[in-house]
Amino acid sequence: MNELSWSGQLPFPLLFSLQALPWVGALAVWLYRDRPWSRWLGRGVALAELALAGVLVARLDAGNPVMQFAERLDGLGYHVAADGMSALFVLLAALVVVLLTLYGMVRQVISFGQLLAVMLAFEGSLMLMLLTLNLAWFLLAWGLQLALLTYLMHFWATTLERRHALSRFVQYQVLGWFLFIAGCVVLGWNHADVTGGRWSFDLFDLERVPPEGKFQSAAFFLLFYGLAVRTPLFPLHGWLPNQTRHGMLAVAPVMLLGVKVGIYGIARFVLALTPEAVLTWQLYVVAFAMTGIFYTAFLACLQTNLRRLLAFAVVSHTGLIIIGLFTLHPSGLQGAILLATNFGLAVTVMLFMVGFVFKRTRTSELSLLGGLFDRIPFVAVAFLVGGLSIVGMPGTPGFDAAHLLYEAAIERFGALPTVAAALGNVVAAGFLLFAFQKAFLAPPPAGSQAIEPVAWIEYWVGGISLGVLLLAGFFPEPWLNLTDATTRALVARFAGG
Repeated sequence: MNELSWSGQLPFPLLFSLQALPWVGALAVWLYRDRPWSRWLGRGVALAELALAGVLVARLDAGNPVMQFAERLDGLGYHVAADGMSALFVLLAALVVVLLTLYGMVRQVISFGQLLAVMLAFEGSLMLMLLTLNLAWFLLAWGLQLALLTYLMHFWATTLERRHALSRFVQYQVLGWFLFIAGCVVLGWNHADVTGGRWSFDLFDLERVPPEGKFQSAAFFLLFYGLAVRTPLFPLHGWLPNQTRHGMLAVAPVMLLGVKVGIYGIARFVLALTPEAVLTWQLYVVAFAMTGIFYTAFLACLQTNLRRLLAFAVVSHTGLIIIGLFTLHPSGLQGAILLATNFGLAVTVMLFMVGFVFKRTRTSELSLLGGLFDRIPFVAVAFLVGGLSIVGMPGTPGFDAAHLLYEAAIERFGALPTVAAALGNVVAAGFLLFAFQKAFLAPPPAGSQAIEPVAWIEYWVGGISLGVLLLAGFFPEPWLNLTDATTRALVARFAGG
């Protein structure tokens, strides 16, 4: 008989609760979606989930690099645990979903109860991805997310071109999912071959018997490319610009980009399970990431649509995070993880603000925008702060993260490549400031209509987002302490780390 067992650190299975609560909430909201109080039920569940995430962070022994709060369900391969890195991403995920429930209230979409149920179900699968130590369960959660996002964008996309955007999204994401499946099969097959026929997809089991030579390189590329599609990383980013422009304006992109699960998966699984291949292909990955920084920054400069511009900004800055991961240096890895969480918050803020602009103007074309700073200054300031956080300005969490990342990159790769990556970040700052100038500071176009003032709920959404972003920027020490031991233990797997 399968029984759930958990460590004695807490009197209840905290990690199982983090995964189960959103699903229970999603079911309840779906069943009573036509009742007015179902909205408040959904928001209450999201807040309760955030409180559980806070308990996880508060009770975690950040100085201990081992996985904590372990839970198992023998026979089904269910094995979850948390460390400083996963706790940080869990907290970010819970916060982003709370913000999404508020944003959905702003947008006043049709069937908001159904939308809220989908959000909570997505959160449940997201928690499983961030906490599981089993690749098969990670894949199961990933598949559930693809189904939920496809449903979401099919019924709630905002433009007539949504079918094309949805088709491109599904093609890319299913490809990434199958690539990751193939990588898992290589690892499981190797484990079975070494242990006499016993297949396993558990992280600890696979670490003990890593594949050798070409088989490890094959596993590395399959896992890495699968996650690169989701991240998204150049040149596997083709789904994002169309999806951002023609899909749901903020909800679906925030679900995909607000929590950088692709970055988390690379740090948790790819670096841990294929260390020799990582060392072999390290410089090639960094070269592609650096190329992506400049190429997508250049494309961003050519965009006339604010949504597509933000999409290319995402891809450009993702390249910088990948460079940090593949420094295989404690500071670089820690900087990359902190930059990924900062990036998730900053992109969330900017997408919300673009959504507020679209709600009032019914367009995201830069040529049709302008003069918005005088009419909705709060939205303009929030957009600007989000953009400055992405490029790592002082006072934002991106500043300390970028400093750690560049410091490690100089030590690993030398000054010239690091300066080049930094210049790419300067280009990124340029096109984000250009977008801000065109949309908010330029004179309004002829015949522009009156703009609705900012509503109280919009102040709440933007204010909470900005408050958390700036708080993390001015007080980075708790997040540095939370991830320090974990990143050092991960880097120690590599020779010379």
